[in-house]
Amino acid sequence: MKFDIITIFPNIFDGFLTESLLARAQKLGIIKIGIHNLRKWTTDRHQKVDDKPFGGGVGMVMKVEPIFKAVRSLRPDKKTRVILFSPRGKKLDQKTAKRLSKYQQLILICGRYEGVDERVAEYIANEVISIGDYVLNGGEVATIVVIEAVSRMIPGFIAKQESALKFDHAQYTRPEIVEIKKGGKIKRLKVPAVLLSGDHAKIEKWRKKHGALT
Repeated sequence: MKFDIITIFPNIFDGFLTESLLARAQKLGIIKIGIHNLRKWTTDRHQKVDDKPFGGGVGMVMKVEPIFKAVRSLRPDKKTRVILFSPRGKKLDQKTAKRLSKYQQLILICGRYEGVDERVAEYIANEVISIGDYVLNGGEVATIVVIEAVSRMIPGFIAKQESALKFDHAQYTRPEIVEIKKGGKIKRLKVPAVLLSGDHAKIEKWRKKHGALT
């Protein structure tokens, strides 16, 4: 899997994408990540990527031409998906992450300013994805979320692949009882008895009840 990121702030990704499992997966060749400065595809000496929106409005909007050129340059003749991020897009979930992991390449467009020319969503991106009903400064955080969620679905990224195919559930570890002082009283925080029972069927039932669906 190749992830190609189009952004005007390439240094944002330096730390996150070079640590932990993402770093390991890149070293092993399981995934590849390319970070591309959108300004590379501008033609003016100021490397301008934004302009005023027609009809007026607050702030600037990212132009369509540099994004079109970037995608055309990065998109080879193979199984590729071009993704734009917006709160108006389809909500990212585990099913979507698994579907996207089947592609050979994802091109991830990071918007900035007050948004992106709508023609990018209509004619360049294959789909528009949202990571939640809130507004961020840009698409870089959403890109990181997608890269991690999708990478977990790729065989070899996680040593125990079954961990990638399940959502998290409530978990406990030692000690079995923890005492804390709250409001002048001692509270004993216990591990649920079923987890100590050794009954695997009951434990699995409890986990399904106290976690998200697989």
